[in-house]
Amino acid sequence: MKTMLLFTALFYSRMLFAQPVATNELTFATYNVSMEAENYVPKGTPGISEQILVKELASGNNVQIRNIASIIKSVRPDVILLNEFDYVKDPQAGVLQFVKAYLQDSSDGRRGIDYPYYYYSTVNTGQPSPYDLDNNGKAEQFGADAWGYGLYPGQYGMVLLSRFPIDINNVRTFQNFKWKDMPGALKVTKADGSDWYAPEAWAQFPLSSKSHWDIPVMAGNKVIHILASHPTPPSFDGDEDRNGKRNHDEIRFWRDYISDHLSSYIYDDKGVKGGLRPNSSFVILGDQNASPDEGNAISAGIRSLLSHPKVNSELAPASKGGPEHSNTNAFAKNHTAVWRMRADYVIPSKTGFKVLDSGVFWPAKGEPMADLVEKRESSSDHRLVWVKVKLD
Repeated sequence: MKTMLLFTALFYSRMLFAQPVATNELTFATYNVSMEAENYVPKGTPGISEQILVKELASGNNVQIRNIASIIKSVRPDVILLNEFDYVKDPQAGVLQFVKAYLQDSSDGRRGIDYPYYYYSTVNTGQPSPYDLDNNGKAEQFGADAWGYGLYPGQYGMVLLSRFPIDINNVRTFQNFKWKDMPGALKVTKADGSDWYAPEAWAQFPLSSKSHWDIPVMAGNKVIHILASHPTPPSFDGDEDRNGKRNHDEIRFWRDYISDHLSSYIYDDKGVKGGLRPNSSFVILGDQNASPDEGNAISAGIRSLLSHPKVNSELAPASKGGPEHSNTNAFAKNHTAVWRMRADYVIPSKTGFKVLDSGVFWPAKGEPMADLVEKRESSSDHRLVWVKVKLD
């Protein structure tokens, strides 16, 4: 696995957008934006890379990206995690170009928004392995043989945007934490009971299909830990359920990380051991690819997180568009994806916050901005999810 490189920015100022930022009420959001190369070219196009996204960002006029930006400008979150934003090493060509050319732009009639602080880093998707991880008889390095499914390094990456400073020196990443080092890891076996992964592959196998990040955001004098991740979909495998088991354990990682008595086994990419300090304020963000009620994930993973005594999961974000999309589904108001499931989460801690409101950006037909989510190609197959809190 390639050595992890961190590319972050502490600050960049723009007088046009310089406004006082209130710190007593904050909105946190997560949004799987589908801004990866395969979204912009026909399936099977050879030789794709993050440069396809770079080109679309540079143009400033990709309709799909403009609609995504319009949705973000409408909700105006203070902190937002973007899932499936390809890793682009140069921030000027990636995250900063998205902010400058799309989020700051007001030509759609919606006031531009600036995010002076951001964080991103490498992820495991598309990082080539030398092993036949899918057991199809061929070690193909990429695709299902990468450490996280991806056709090139950094596909389906993550970016955090913030209106508040980020304590870069205290960011913790867990890209290289080994799955085998999680106590009680759900081991993957073949039909005959033998190990699915070769011993040398299992010894190196990372838990994170992308990464897990603990990003401290400074809201005034308050430190808020943003716990960001994007577990693998629990699909695209076989009876061995290798992706389902990885999804469960990727979600379980956060449950253990915030638990005072379960986190001692955890180590970060700098070798520092342990989980989140007791009484910390945190918000878990990301496309977890799992629902407590539907789908083919091992639901115990997400259920254990939502029922954790430290989290506030009482006000599940909802929409009007979800029930309209799936009018016979009892869970539809909480769906966050067009494929009819709650997949994306904003989960604040009980410590430090009072939840004021929440929602899923999914207008019903005929409502303002409904055209931005009308079709898959309008924006994304996911919906932006947000929670507004008041700081204690």
